[in-house]
Amino acid sequence: MSLLQATFAARVKQLLHSWGDIKPDTKYPLKESNMVSRYKKEFLELEKIGVGEFGSVYKCIKRLDGCVYAIKRSKRPLAGSSDEQLALREVYAHAVLGHHPHVVRYYSAWAEDDHMIIQNEHCNGGSLQDVLLENAKLGQYFPEAELKEILLQVSMGLKYIHNSGLVHLDIKPSNRAANEDGDFLIFCSTSCLFFVSGDLGHVTSITNPQVEEGDRRFLANEILQEQYCYLPKADIFALALTVALAAGTAPLPHNGAMWHHIRKGNIPPIPQKLPHCFLELLKLMIHPDPVERPSATALTKHPVLCPSRGKAVQLQKQLNVEKCKTAMLERQESICSGRAASIKEKRQWKRNIYLCVLHVCELHVWH
Repeated sequence: MSLLQATFAARVKQLLHSWGDIKPDTKYPLKESNMVSRYKKEFLELEKIGVGEFGSVYKCIKRLDGCVYAIKRSKRPLAGSSDEQLALREVYAHAVLGHHPHVVRYYSAWAEDDHMIIQNEHCNGGSLQDVLLENAKLGQYFPEAELKEILLQVSMGLKYIHNSGLVHLDIKPSNRAANEDGDFLIFCSTSCLFFVSGDLGHVTSITNPQVEEGDRRFLANEILQEQYCYLPKADIFALALTVALAAGTAPLPHNGAMWHHIRKGNIPPIPQKLPHCFLELLKLMIHPDPVERPSATALTKHPVLCPSRGKAVQLQKQLNVEKCKTAMLERQESICSGRAASIKEKRQWKRNIYLCVLHVCELHVWH
């Protein structure tokens, strides 16, 4: 990282930590009037691909490079509104995160007529929510292998977000996107519109949390209780329920007996047979005690999701044992070789003395 990049990252983190100090009446530089529309000048709009609480997303081609992007525009003017801070949080979080293969890429953001516009990577794999709705019509659901792949790839994205000192707090199917390679990415925005693990409008700093509650159906109980000591584990809770929905479970309740039943550590009924170890992992991810839930890092290494990793670890152990045996044999051989060399040297030394004595005797007889 260059000095300029480091300085910029440090400044952005200062902004993140100052979220709690921003007053509602603070003015933000979101208003740009009397200007030629950058959106119309630089992009060719193809179609609307999503609508969320805060904005709409359009599939666009950039006139300069011919590439396809997802452009999000806020529904309402933001300058001076209560949503203005959320829009800026999204941009700040994008700047902190940078680029990661399992987080939807951010390119640029600007304001036009008091509306925030954000240019992101276009994920043409569609929304997970759309896929689930289509599966429901056909009576289908994601099979075990794909469920594990979803869980693993989203965990990789969450690991990166958490290690950057941020949490997502709005993981759900309508916030996931898949790229052309079929990889699952986490979307970071004020509205959840892609097949990714949520949006960044709800993203907050781990060390200085300013929590905006996400979708109640996916919300861990400790967040509702305003207990923010283990914020990353709230993302793990929501991820487990998202995977359960992908496995075919019925739509989650907003409240009621089943809502409380889930928050006691019970996975809602899944209409397909899955391995016991996989179900136990999902159950652990919604454990009532957030301390008991695995971290995103632990999930990326879990043997249920990475069986080959378990085999690799075992092979590595066996290899280490063989290396130790080889080292011991080499040492023993070295010792034996040293002893043999020592004996040979002693014999050579005695032979040399004998030859010297013999030579002296011959000289004496000669004279």
